Amino acid sequence: MPLEAGLLEILACPACHATLKEQDAELICTGQDCGLVYPVRDDIPVLLVDEARRPA
Repeated sequence: MPLEAGLLEILACPACHATLKEQDAELICTGQDCGLVYPVRDDIPVLLVDEARRPA
């Protein structure tokens, strides 16, 4: 289930403060130097740097 558009507009990457885009069950940082990928579990974004992964 996709996140609400209003919620996605106010969320930002906790590491670099860039905007996030939703893809499948993850939120991807749009920052050029960052690019962390945050999981979404049970429709709740987990915006913890320790839980994020680097892109493949």
